[in-house]
Amino acid sequence: MSKSGFYLSWILVHLFVLQVSSRISAIRKDIGFQEKTICRNTVQGRYLLSDDNGHICDALSVDPQSRCCPGKGEKFSCHGCNLLSQCCNSYEFCVSCCLNPARTQKAQVLKVKMAKQSTAGTYSSVFDFCVGRCRHNSESVVHENAYISDFHHCFSLPSNSSAGVTDANLEGRLNGINVIVGRQGESCDSVCKSNGQSCVPNKLLVLNQCDIMQKYMSCKGACLASMGPDQPAEVVDDAPKNLNPGACLFTRTQSMLSCEGSHLYTRRLCPCA
Repeated sequence: MSKSGFYLSWILVHLFVLQVSSRISAIRKDIGFQEKTICRNTVQGRYLLSDDNGHICDALSVDPQSRCCPGKGEKFSCHGCNLLSQCCNSYEFCVSCCLNPARTQKAQVLKVKMAKQSTAGTYSSVFDFCVGRCRHNSESVVHENAYISDFHHCFSLPSNSSAGVTDANLEGRLNGINVIVGRQGESCDSVCKSNGQSCVPNKLLVLNQCDIMQKYMSCKGACLASMGPDQPAEVVDDAPKNLNPGACLFTRTQSMLSCEGSHLYTRRLCPCA
């Protein structure tokens, strides 16, 4: 083979190699690297953490780079929670339970004010709501310096929140329920039984709100937060003045809601079925 032929063959081989390598390089550029997931978590837990996916784990097992709990860990766990009152005895489990989309509706919590002031902002995500609500909840304290019970991490919507209940979802949540105003001094068990029905305890939580009580009662003396197993209820007009005659009462101690409770000077609002 002549030198010119050898050089021509050498050039053609190198051109072929360059063409193939450029295609391979292009393919690799298109593939790229998968972006690593970064989680937000409850950070300050001494023993436990909950991440924004709803997983809960011990502080030592959290991924130091992603800050996520292992995917195989518990998710949306409500361990140590009272699902009726939506209160838990552990902050991290409160956050994990709250993040369950079946329990916390994103459209509702993003409308909730972060404070009572009219200028207060709203939460930017469900995780922000759960983290903040489980940590600071005025409805779980009494006299502003003591917890009502061990279940003081609560994620329920504020009782005065307009985002919690609308006419449409009220009808859905009370579907099949006969809402009855009892007689003075009667318990809901007695009220429902006298109508051939039974009291439905988990619906007391739905009725335990001012805007709902005002649909069934006059609430002439306003709507006040109170404590007691006889609520939600209305104080009768002839009650002593210190009991706020005519006022409607809702309880912030939601774990106390009971079909059995009664009071000499109140008329209960009862869910019967």
